[in-house]
Amino acid sequence: MNEAGGAAEYTDILFHVDDRVCVITLNRPESLNAFSGSMGAELVDALRRCDADEDIRVVVITGAGRAFCAGADFSNGPAVFGSQEGNSTFSADPIRFHPWQVRKPVIAAINGHAVGLGMTIPLQCDIRIIAKTAKCGIVQSRRGVMPDAHSHWTLPRIVGHARATEILLTGKMFTGEDAARWGLASEALDAEDVLPRALEIAHDIAINVAPVSVAVSKRLLWADPPPTAAAMLALETELHVHLMGKPDSREGVMAFLEKRAPQWSMTLADDWPAWLDDRPISTTAIQSLFMMNDPMMKEQAERLASRVSEGTGDPSEKIDRAYRFCFSRAAREDELQSARAFLQDAT
Repeated sequence: MNEAGGAAEYTDILFHVDDRVCVITLNRPESLNAFSGSMGAELVDALRRCDADEDIRVVVITGAGRAFCAGADFSNGPAVFGSQEGNSTFSADPIRFHPWQVRKPVIAAINGHAVGLGMTIPLQCDIRIIAKTAKCGIVQSRRGVMPDAHSHWTLPRIVGHARATEILLTGKMFTGEDAARWGLASEALDAEDVLPRALEIAHDIAINVAPVSVAVSKRLLWADPPPTAAAMLALETELHVHLMGKPDSREGVMAFLEKRAPQWSMTLADDWPAWLDDRPISTTAIQSLFMMNDPMMKEQAERLASRVSEGTGDPSEKIDRAYRFCFSRAAREDELQSARAFLQDAT
């Protein structure tokens, strides 16, 4: 079923929403769901819709037929990898709005073969469930090009540098069971069980996890570059302050005590912390300095934040060092003096 919800009908994907879970199906089964330009454009549109629609809380991406996605469409032969010199619009990632940018969990239900783009795109999802017998591979190096779709960034985050190196540099094929054993997928199941299991996880999240809570947690997990331990603590602290005392924090406790399903009322439209979009996440460590009861520290932090927002200065190392010194309301005077010195030097 293709539910367009007022938007243009899709041709290469299906879009279906049920009980707050959206299933996006790559729908070119006659070509093992080979990736086409229109499929990419439709997938991006669908992901944007999922991000904006408050009635959708979880997204599942799967494939029609016996494959998830066989990779690039080779029906036109070598032209698929034709020269892109002088093409200012070319990108090695055909997905311009990524699963990691959707403020809801995105689950890849890899129901069958996943090769090339068919594997690098699921790496952008939050959870992967895969068919045991799926034939998988990031094989682009064996086709005279190279791995794409941010895979040099996503894959090491998922399986570690050593395993990612083996997968990307050999271009070898592997099975769904291998993927689960390596941690690339959470579970490897019989093919017919993959989508039901993904939907089971999705519906559990849709009912039991607060939408704003999962959205901000996901944003931290995909932060680029990953914050330092100190900066992450500042982010978690600021976001706790944003969430605590709000309706969903009360509802979550009461639903647990009363042994019932929670009725979440907070929405991304009304309760998303806009500052997560308004400034680079790596600069939020500056905000931790505002927690100090020290006027001079606050003044320096304000000056530094202004320079970062204007694109001047290179404060990352000094901010982190200053932050590690001063993130404590009981910081010693000598630590505060050291932090002031770092900030003065940076500004």
